[in-house]
Amino acid sequence: MNIIWLGHGSFRIEIEDQVLLVDPWLTGNPMLDDAHHAAALEGATQILVTHGHFDHTQDLKMVAEKTGAPVAGMVELMGYFEAQGVENTTGFNKGGTITCGKVAVTMVPASHSSSVSGDNGPVYMGAETGFMIAGEGHVIYFSGDTTIMADMSWMGDYHKPDIGILSAGGHYTMDMAGAAYAAKKYFDFKTVIPCHYRTFDALEQSADALAKGLPGVNVIEPEVMQAISL
Repeated sequence: MNIIWLGHGSFRIEIEDQVLLVDPWLTGNPMLDDAHHAAALEGATQILVTHGHFDHTQDLKMVAEKTGAPVAGMVELMGYFEAQGVENTTGFNKGGTITCGKVAVTMVPASHSSSVSGDNGPVYMGAETGFMIAGEGHVIYFSGDTTIMADMSWMGDYHKPDIGILSAGGHYTMDMAGAAYAAKKYFDFKTVIPCHYRTFDALEQSADALAKGLPGVNVIEPEVMQAISL
């Protein structure tokens, strides 16, 4: 498989017969040059969305139209975007699993918030989530935006992910030290990839604390549009 960071919390995951775009944020993403947009979207077969914040959904309609890929996420969030003209949506909920070709995607809890901008302020969009993505003999825990939570205990025990893609920039999510604590206490990852960092000054700029907190784990600091092959 190839895991490709698109900057911030956005990823392209090439796994089995699928090209998954998770929270694809292109327009205004300060880490993703406009010249990379076409390559980021090429061949996409499925779009997954963790929650409603602009840095995860701002380009959802555009990406869905350009790629023709179906979109899946929390049922209320999908209902909102369906009303905005996004076609071929699948709304599901925590504990639910959808099949994307040979890949199974299970929605799991996160601890954050979820909203889109409305005329009178934020409009809340159901619960924030993460995903367990199973394929090629691996399970990827895509945390979405979250802090440390006790639910990680059963999630690690039940799903047994070996790869963690963890939002770890602090301020809006757990920071690097917190992500290291969660990974060590609740999971048995072989590989950890941090995200949701370096984008803004308020976020952590380095994953050193994550790597130091996880001896024996392959902590990979991603580079935008450079494939991590596992």
